[in-house]
Amino acid sequence: MTQVRVRWSDLDAFRHVNNAKTVTLLEEARVDWLFGEASRHGVDRLTDGIVVAQLEINYLRPIGFDLPVSVSMGLTKLGTASMTVDYVLSAAGATAVTASTVLVPVDSVTFKPRRLDERERAFLTQYLTAPAGS
Repeated sequence: MTQVRVRWSDLDAFRHVNNAKTVTLLEEARVDWLFGEASRHGVDRLTDGIVVAQLEINYLRPIGFDLPVSVSMGLTKLGTASMTVDYVLSAAGATAVTASTVLVPVDSVTFKPRRLDERERAFLTQYLTAPAGS
């Protein structure tokens, strides 16, 4: 779980986080969790290039300027050249958003999809969890 900060600029005219800015909050949490942890464990190739191939998001309640806002994440699928990350974003202690992204590692030079190497797979396996709602 990681904390994310809602900025004043994230709010829309209705004084809640705009739907597009919610995606940015998920991205910030993912970068903090996956890239930070991967780097700390010497799995640097993941930070060389990874793209979002698919995004699914369910908005359950508005996110205000409430603190804290936290995001829990886990891998629900680990393929040979992709992974699925599920998210639960909570604001003021209540679930506000559930989401899922399919991430694909890419070669840093060609930007073409590549397979996960053994070290990456070993690192990522520790985060495998059951999909939300299972």
